[in-house]
Amino acid sequence: VQLVESGGGLVQAGGSLTLSCAASGSTYVLTLDDIAWYRQAPGKQRELVAGMSRGAVPNYADSVKGRFTISKDNAKDTMYLQMNSLKPEDTAVYYCNAAITLRAPWGSELDTYWGQGTQVTVFS
Repeated sequence: VQLVESGGGLVQAGGSLTLSCAASGSTYVLTLDDIAWYRQAPGKQRELVAGMSRGAVPNYADSVKGRFTISKDNAKDTMYLQMNSLKPEDTAVYYCNAAITLRAPWGSELDTYWGQGTQVTVFS
C-alpha cells in the first residue's frame, strides 16, 4: 500500500489549493481510518496541521483553523486538505498520514503510511 499525494504548487497569498492523497497498491479492500496532514517548513520541525480520527470531529492547528478543512472519500480511498486564504507562512512540504486497515483473506491488518510529500509555496 502506498499514499500518493498531488495538488501542491505555487499560489498567491489569499488563494486556495486542495491537496489530495490517494491510497493504492493493494488488491484487497482497504479503509482509511485515522487520517492527518503534516507540514514541514525549511529549518523547522514537522508539525501537525489537521487530523481526523474515525468517527470523530476533525482537529486543526491554531494557525490554520477556519482556513483549512480535512476530509476523506472512502469510496475513492482518498483524503483531502482544502486550504483557503493561504498565507506565506503556510509555505512548506505537506505530508499525508493515514492508518489503513487492509482486509485480506487471512484477516485484517492495520498499518500507518506516509505520503511522499508535496510542496506548497505561497507568495505575497
